[in-house]
Amino acid sequence: MRRFSAFAIAREAMRNHEGWGRTWAKRSPAKRYDVIIVGAGGHGLATAYYLGRNFGITNVGILEKGWLGGGNTGRNTTIIRSNYLQDPSAAIYEKSRGLYETLSQELNYNVMFSPRGVIMLAQTHHEVRGYKRTAHANALQGVATEWIGPERVKELCSIMNIDGPRYPVLGGLWQARGGTARHDAVAWGYARACTDMGMDIIQRCEVTGIDRDGERVTGVQTTQGPIGCDKLGIVVAGHSGVLAKMAGFRLPLESVALQALVSEPVKPCMDVVVMANTVHGYMSQSDKGEMVIGGGTDGYNNYTQRGSFHHIEETLRALVETFPMISRLKMLRQWGGIVDVTGDRSPILSRTPVEGIFVNCGWGTGGFKAIPGSGFGMAELMAKGYSPLTAAFGLERFREGRFIDESVAAGVAH
Repeated sequence: MRRFSAFAIAREAMRNHEGWGRTWAKRSPAKRYDVIIVGAGGHGLATAYYLGRNFGITNVGILEKGWLGGGNTGRNTTIIRSNYLQDPSAAIYEKSRGLYETLSQELNYNVMFSPRGVIMLAQTHHEVRGYKRTAHANALQGVATEWIGPERVKELCSIMNIDGPRYPVLGGLWQARGGTARHDAVAWGYARACTDMGMDIIQRCEVTGIDRDGERVTGVQTTQGPIGCDKLGIVVAGHSGVLAKMAGFRLPLESVALQALVSEPVKPCMDVVVMANTVHGYMSQSDKGEMVIGGGTDGYNNYTQRGSFHHIEETLRALVETFPMISRLKMLRQWGGIVDVTGDRSPILSRTPVEGIFVNCGWGTGGFKAIPGSGFGMAELMAKGYSPLTAAFGLERFREGRFIDESVAAGVAH
């Protein structure tokens, strides 16, 4: 596959850009693969990529019922951070954040990683104590974060009102090397690399059944015919429970919609990401000038990917005191994604009761930031049967009562 470079861009400019070719190949499914990954979103594509790069497993089929990156990967607010409290969470998210820093160079595709920094606002004394505790935990974990006072918060984000009458800003947890990336570019970059290794990406190919020989997986039934495999990775976010039921087991999670919206474009006014968990809102500014705004999940289980009026009302009402300027902006568009939430608000990267089936799910509202680390660990688990990154996130923890409680860090916002 042709590499991107300044010379290649100049050459193609002289040819009216007619020589680039497809970003990823369009193929029909083979009769059998060593590994099938169900879900061509960021996590599924990253898993396939690291299977090939790290373990030489390239006879891989990646099945997607819709279009590549059309699920949660294309519907999130692109926040990247690793300032989690629990050690297993900090390890996998910090691995992911570190991989994001060099991902554009590794994939030879610009994922537009922007290490602009992330502030998690403390607007109650309880949050002050909680974030100071997290800062100390991060120091022990080797994750670079710091507690900052309200004056420093105002310096980093001048449009913020830190003296709100209900929820004044008392400080914040600052991660200078957090930031954002371009969500669809991450999926496209991984897809391009997977194609270059000879993997098949098959879109419009819905899995309708999972074949077993006793307690072992043998393949899948799809809308494009049966496909055999030795190993199967289920990486389908909010639809994980649906595929698990096809395989004959249940997962301890529920699916809910998470909504977001963007404003009309405005001139640059905010070059950090701000999360305000007390009022359930977070905001950043995109490269196009839109204010990217999100909040909490819907209060009921559902599979909708649409927006709703109550989300606009609740989220903007929560944020307008801290960011008065948004009261004067028009909404440009709104959307929803289906997130899969576990009881302890931590993911599942695990073997399953069916031999040969592995599951990567339960990322809840914070899956985008974990894409490279999740794929790295999941690939190691599928190839070797064990990964230190995923060891704590097995299904057995729910039976054993060994929870990884990240409800404060992950249960509200990204």
